[in-house]
Amino acid sequence: MAINLQKGQTIDLRKNDKGESIYDLSQVTIGLGWDVRQKQGGFLGKIFGGKEEEYDLDAVAFLLDANGKVADLGRTAMVSGRNVALYGGDVIYFNSMRHPSGNIWLTGDNRTGAGDGDDEQIIVQLDKLDQKYQKILFVVTIYQGRKNNQHFGMVDNAFIRAVDSRGKEITKYSLSGDASMNGMCSMVFAEAYRHNGDWKFRALGEANQTDNFVDILAKYAYNK
Repeated sequence: MAINLQKGQTIDLRKNDKGESIYDLSQVTIGLGWDVRQKQGGFLGKIFGGKEEEYDLDAVAFLLDANGKVADLGRTAMVSGRNVALYGGDVIYFNSMRHPSGNIWLTGDNRTGAGDGDDEQIIVQLDKLDQKYQKILFVVTIYQGRKNNQHFGMVDNAFIRAVDSRGKEITKYSLSGDASMNGMCSMVFAEAYRHNGDWKFRALGEANQTDNFVDILAKYAYNK
């Protein structure tokens, strides 16, 4: 049975709550899902229901070294006075969907949150990742959220979950109904990290007002 995590809670990805190794980590899917809250208001709104807005939530992953930093930003460009990762490095996002190692990738960019289940997925082959990678940070942002006056307080059923290679759900972390999400356009959802030879998963839920993951990445990049 999957564990429903609370903020700050940690589990061992290799073991269940009885300490048994029951998961196949040859490939782990980190799934992100959300629904857009239905608009309400007015006489016609009560009859026909509000129109559902499109929210473009993006899943991002940072691969961190033993110092907790992204060692390789890949090919970069200077944007607004800051080096921005483009592709080919240790940042996985919609413009750089597959890591050069081939061991972690983003399956696609869902721009509406429509449909059931995961809306975006990052797949990682944990057992094949080079030892130089000690942690993977999973981030989600609302694309142009500030411009469109969109934030996590307007999103329902937001979750992140980990599923093993056989489709068995290991853990799930939900953010629905959290008033502290109002005005927040990005979040460090969770992290997977090495500990004594095993991989652990921790729910973080660290919200930010920025809608640009580069602002978060700046904390994890080496100063050059």
